Amino acid sequence: MKFVYQVIITAVGAFVLQTFLPWWTGTIVAAGVGYYIGNNGLLSFFGGFLGIGLLWLGMALFIDVSTQSILTEKINRILPLNSILLTTLVGGLVGGFAALTGALLSKKQ
Repeated sequence: MKFVYQVIITAVGAFVLQTFLPWWTGTIVAAGVGYYIGNNGLLSFFGGFLGIGLLWLGMALFIDVSTQSILTEKINRILPLNSILLTTLVGGLVGGFAALTGALLSKKQ
């Protein structure tokens, strides 16, 4: 159950901060949630990965639909990968490693 809470809190907190601040503020949220939730390393990584990855997927799809895919089509011609999938993967990895860092910092040495 802590895993689901971590995903939801990470996504909502990062959405609120990234609305007003730069993209990297999501890492602060993911690290903080990973620190306070206290999952083990692997669960914390996947919680941050899903939280930020799903958030970035939703934001990329929203921007893609609202701009009628103008930029997405141009980027997809340059890159051999789907740009929305690439955005989701990059965001997920950033969030996952941030949450893992927070979880490892919370462990008592």
